[in-house]
Amino acid sequence: MTRRERWRAAYARITTQGLFALRTALEAVTHNRLRAGLTSLGILFGVASVIAMLAIGKGAEQEILEQMRLLGTNNVIVTPYEEQEEGKAENQNDSKQPKKYSPGLSIGDVEAIRSVIPQLDAVSGEVVVNTTITREGVRRSGRVVGVDTSYFRLLNLEIAQGTLFSAAQATGELPVAIIGHGVRNRFFTTEEPIGRRLKVGEHWFTVIGVLADRQTIGENADKLGIRDASMDVYVPVRTMLLRIRDRARLTVQGVEAAAQAEGMVVVGGDEESEERRSERTNPHQLDRIIVRVHEASAVPQVADIMRRLLARRHNAVVDYQITVPELLLKQEQRTKTIFNVVLGAIASISLIVGGIGIMNIMLASILERIREIGVRRAMGATQENILAQFLVEAVLISVVGGTAGILVGAGISAAIEQFAGIRTLVAPLSIIVAFGVSLTVGLVFGIVPAWRAARQDPVVCLRYE
Repeated sequence: MTRRERWRAAYARITTQGLFALRTALEAVTHNRLRAGLTSLGILFGVASVIAMLAIGKGAEQEILEQMRLLGTNNVIVTPYEEQEEGKAENQNDSKQPKKYSPGLSIGDVEAIRSVIPQLDAVSGEVVVNTTITREGVRRSGRVVGVDTSYFRLLNLEIAQGTLFSAAQATGELPVAIIGHGVRNRFFTTEEPIGRRLKVGEHWFTVIGVLADRQTIGENADKLGIRDASMDVYVPVRTMLLRIRDRARLTVQGVEAAAQAEGMVVVGGDEESEERRSERTNPHQLDRIIVRVHEASAVPQVADIMRRLLARRHNAVVDYQITVPELLLKQEQRTKTIFNVVLGAIASISLIVGGIGIMNIMLASILERIREIGVRRAMGATQENILAQFLVEAVLISVVGGTAGILVGAGISAAIEQFAGIRTLVAPLSIIVAFGVSLTVGLVFGIVPAWRAARQDPVVCLRYE
């Protein structure tokens, strides 16, 4: 007999024995459906828990990646910050030292950062003012945002129609605007917005571009600086400071508002809102400075240089806060990964308990079917045949429970996303892992009962009562 023929004969023998063992296991499981179903519950719940935990972890990872895409990579953000004062209580009545003056975040800071730090890809200031948007008798609250020409590239905001600000429009302080997708849908329902005029507050602007629709995601969007831009109107930052609002410029209206604010703050007969009070007392010319670094490895060094540069420009007054969103996202990702690992380890306990249940039932099944074992051995079945029969039965119970657990886990993931608001994503890899785990549990915890069944003495089995 040639080598190929021997391989074919061995393959045919293994296939025949495997199919016979599978058919015998199916008959045994079908005969004891209730017991097999109860036995597989441990595997079902364990696999369902693992699927749900992996789905939560994958959803969190996907959300973080989308946040990083919205933020733009290698960004450093500077925001205004109210300095905290600290001192000894007994010194409160002493003569106070003169308070240092800081001009706050300003256009000068942007120019200084741009000229001093060479590793930068782009820098942009940002001024946000709450206002009203009016057109053809329709008025709605919204925000006007003053930005530089590189702002849209920094935050990955795409233009759906029109163009971005040109250098001449930005430096010439022209009344042009780029509107969000929501503004277009609300105020330009019957005509194209490009070239049309829109009233923002008390000023008219010509629309030159429309942003593509982009939905913000995640509960940390505001903390990371990801704002829903659909109802925003973007204008050049110098146009904003000249025509709409410049907090660094002292005006008669500002003096009157400050005088009116002394004592009981009343505006138009009503108490001043917290939002208006915050806007009036804000000393910063800019609300945010966004910096993009060429290389990710240089982000910490650039952030440190910016911190020292701003400290000199602000007379050592800490009225700003420097944030590296990528580091925050990576820290959040590490925290969620640890959390998911812990939950996955807890969920794996159910798999171990389910495997022990399979082993217990299969050991008890040997005593119930001991005469069957004796008859099969007397009819010529070998120890390998008995081993394969009971092992395939244990694997079958485990795989059926694992398959049902995958379906239940997918349902739990969908319920978590629907009712808890936590994003979940069942990946194909997690399904493969869950199926492999259930198969492994059946093999590991079924080998001992199968081995014990195969080692039974045929004579003793036939005489067993």
